[in-house]
Amino acid sequence: MVVTAQLVKELRTATGAGMLDCKKALEETNGNIDEAIKWLREKGITKAAKKSDRIAAEGLVGMAMKGNKVVVFEVNSETDFVAQNQQFLTLLDQIGATLVNSNVSAVEEALQLDVNGQTLDALITNAIATIGEKITLRRFTILEINDNQSIGTYVHSNKRIVAALLFDGVISEEAGKQLAMHVSAMRPQFVSREEMSQDFLASEKAILTAEAKNDPKNAGKPDNILEKMVEGRLNKQLAEISLLDQAFVINPDQKVSDFLKANNVSVKKMIRYEVGEGIEKEQVDFAQEVMAQVRK
Repeated sequence: MVVTAQLVKELRTATGAGMLDCKKALEETNGNIDEAIKWLREKGITKAAKKSDRIAAEGLVGMAMKGNKVVVFEVNSETDFVAQNQQFLTLLDQIGATLVNSNVSAVEEALQLDVNGQTLDALITNAIATIGEKITLRRFTILEINDNQSIGTYVHSNKRIVAALLFDGVISEEAGKQLAMHVSAMRPQFVSREEMSQDFLASEKAILTAEAKNDPKNAGKPDNILEKMVEGRLNKQLAEISLLDQAFVINPDQKVSDFLKANNVSVKKMIRYEVGEGIEKEQVDFAQEVMAQVRK
């Protein structure tokens, strides 16, 4: 029997389970809704699915290293209390070990990885059923260190912020950690201005231009003066979000670019994860995506 979108929608409404789980259940039960509900219950999915609409914006970040690979990742829960639960901490370690032993690049792929005979997705689902809160693997990045490369990492003591920098060139462990600490504290959005797109630069300039023109203190000023003011403010703003332009947090009299030059390295990749950042927007985007699929 062909599993239709309408059947998936009906099963999802009845159980709260995810669309992929509903589709799988219907395929396994030849499209029988009642049997599909039973199948989901037997798999322990519906118990976890009841929590699927909650927002999991707490949790912890993690980092795992093996050989020439490093993975940084974020696992979310609904409350910070559960994030300190020993079972959650064990799950965090299992996820890190699974990811660092893989070559996947997307969460969907990662959830299908084998963990002692079951998928990572099933492992997380079982943890949800036991712990009683929604838990999600939100994101991860795997960095591989080639010859003449090195890495700097830092996980904040509360495990809510992790930073990793991949360098071209060899830097000491301490210096690499200091730079990762800087990224954690100063939140640069880009490694350098060269990474900023023309659309981003144009948008930022347009915002500053509008602000300048709407400021009563600038009334009557010639356009060329306003243009110089905007350029000055834009340069200052870009310097604040560009890693290479920032004052080094360990030595504010020195720019990060100068510290890197002194250590004969350059930054190839920068990762910074903070628990929960941007999660509300992701929830809105996901809801819109689900509705679009249901309407098909």
